[in-house]
Amino acid sequence: MTERLILSWNVNGIRAAEKKGFLEWLQTTSPDILFVQETKVQDAAVLSDELQSPEGYEVHWHGAQEKKGYSGTALFTKEKPINVKTDFGENLLSREGRIIEAEYKDFIILGVYFPNGGMSEERLQFKLTFYKEFISYIKKRTKKKPVIFCGDINTAHNEIDLARPKANEGNTGFLPIERSWLDDVVGADFVDTFREEHPQDKDEYTWWDMKTRARDRNIGWRIDYVFADKQLMKNISKAFIWQEVLGSDHCPVGITLSV
Repeated sequence: MTERLILSWNVNGIRAAEKKGFLEWLQTTSPDILFVQETKVQDAAVLSDELQSPEGYEVHWHGAQEKKGYSGTALFTKEKPINVKTDFGENLLSREGRIIEAEYKDFIILGVYFPNGGMSEERLQFKLTFYKEFISYIKKRTKKKPVIFCGDINTAHNEIDLARPKANEGNTGFLPIERSWLDDVVGADFVDTFREEHPQDKDEYTWWDMKTRARDRNIGWRIDYVFADKQLMKNISKAFIWQEVLGSDHCPVGITLSV
């Protein structure tokens, strides 16, 4: 068996993160697989050589071609994947640079930056359609290999997953229709790895509003997740949130997987 440290982090701009020590953090932490979201990079050619080719890593970028400085995802991997995929056909999954999928010998893993539904009713509908298309897609992929997906889901599942649930019942990110999708994910035999290991832990958040300095008071939301196919749970020894890691309005989440 090979033990892998798998991390996911919404960096809120990869160039800003680089200036705040992202590359040093990458080398010190040394994840085997790292997915980042919200890179805000349309074309990786504009990035530094060190960011394009960090020591020990193969890097794949998926930029939002529709809009500059928006969305975007990336994969940093020590082990060369069998295949890397960013085109998911004529659907929302292929738009806005939101997904990178990597296939390895024993599993398929996706890093995803799910849409935010807060800007308008139209964007909420975009988010809900994206959710629907995504769960349909990963159900199909499980027929090939066990699937893991991680990233910024932009929804807190239950009241324990945000500091002020009652105040946010009518806000996108905690709407019943959004939360019910996460129920469907669990119903499709995917496990919220962190909550499985830490069922009662409170004040464990992954995003804080920067404008109100909410992180200083830990008034946050747990909206970043690692979900794993139920059959992989016996291979996961740890699931965690690294709140102490700064540099973004989100913090990293991850698992230790042995397969």
